[in-house]
Parts: sequence; structure tokens; C-alpha cells
Amino acid sequence: MSDQFWLSEAQLARIKPYFPLSHGVPRVDDRKVISGIIHVIRNGLRWRDAPEVYGPHKTLYNRFIRWSKMGVFDKIFTALVAENGPPDRLMIDATHLKTHRTACSLFKRGDVPRAIGRTKGGLNSKLHAVCDGEGRPVRLLLTEGQQSDHKGAATLLPDLPAAKEMLGDKGYDSDAYRAALIKRGITPCIPPRAKRKHPATYCKTLYKQRHKVENMFAKLKDWRRIAMRFDRCAHTFLSAIQIAAIVIFWVNQ
Repeated sequence: MSDQFWLSEAQLARIKPYFPLSHGVPRVDDRKVISGIIHVIRNGLRWRDAPEVYGPHKTLYNRFIRWSKMGVFDKIFTALVAENGPPDRLMIDATHLKTHRTACSLFKRGDVPRAIGRTKGGLNSKLHAVCDGEGRPVRLLLTEGQQSDHKGAATLLPDLPAAKEMLGDKGYDSDAYRAALIKRGITPCIPPRAKRKHPATYCKTLYKQRHKVENMFAKLKDWRRIAMRFDRCAHTFLSAIQIAAIVIFWVNQ
């Protein structure tokens, strides 16, 4: 059985309305090129190692880079999330993503930040994510690896969709974050840290649902160019993550 990935006609139909219009020479077959891009990201290939059935590897690479800079993949991800309306429940968490040495090379002072940092585990990036009650990502943020979970949550806070509840682990336990959620009409379900003098209460039964955000990260990391970052630019790596999220969670409904 072939390991090649091909978007179905139904899947292509869901994302095609958000493709940029072609100017001048007609684009190479969208289904073939986008399927090739997905195949490379899912299997962790170098672009030059893409199977010939998808066409020239330079076409795949150039389309991926150009559309990433244009924000096309972000637009598709955002639109598909919005189609489902605001979720009743949100879950937040973050995970480290290893960075290959090729993604760290040739950095010069003044370059655009690459969202790569150093932790005890070495050079890596951190993916902060908010998912809905079904474990599907609805907001994604890429930062350097040493960024705290709490700072990532504060960055994502203004863009959170309306919801009734927010589940998070002890890394999000702060009075300021709880107050900010409550101000937005979201009830926090966050266990307190052990040394809190005045620990907040939370629903332990509801908190058991938080495993869904962990499952979401596991599914994203099954894609080899997500588990190991090879992209130098932050926007291209985030685009790869968005593509994986689109295919795994949003176009198969």
C-alpha cells in the first residue's frame, strides 16, 4: 500500500475558497502540490526527496514558502475554526518542539526572531495551544523554548473565543490569569500550586477532560517535521503546524 498522501476532492473543496487568486500563468494543479507539501511535512522529508509523483520539488517548496509569507495557511486554519462557532469549553497547554541544527544556522544580528530558545533540553521552540472541548486546536502560538506557559497564555488571552470554561494545568495558576478569564465570562478550572497560601478551588471531575489537549499535541507530533523543527523561519514552521492541524482535525469532519 502506498504511503503517499493525497487530499480527497471533498477535502480540497473545503480549503480551496481560501486560496489566493492566480494571476497570469495558471497555477500548477492545486491538489497535487498541496498533497506533496503535506506528504513532506508528515514524513519529515527534505524537499528534494519529495516523490516525483507530486511534481518538481522546487514547485512544492516555492508554493509552501510563498503561501506561508502571504498568510494563506493561517487564513485557512482560522476560517475552518470559525466555521464551527465558539466552543463551550477551552483547554490550554504548551509543549516543546526540538530544533534541528539546520534551523539554527546562519542567524545574524537584526534578523527576524525565529522563536528558538535554549532550555535544559537544548535548543527548541515552544508551541502554546488552545483547543476546544473535543481536543481540536483553535488557537496556536509559537515562541522560544524558554517562554513560560503563563506568558504564552497572556499573549493568547485577548484572542480567546467566547467559552464557558477554561481547563489548564498548574502552570497557569495565577490570580491575574484567573481574574482575566472571569472578566471575559470564562470559568477557570485550574488546580492550584502546592505552596499557595490561599489555593483556589476547581472541579476535579471536569479537569479529567484535560487529557484531550495532550492527545492533540501527540497527534501533531506524529508528523515528523513538527516533532523536529527543520525550518529556519518561525512563520514557515508555524505554517507547517497549521497544515498538520488542518488535515488532522478540521478537513476530515
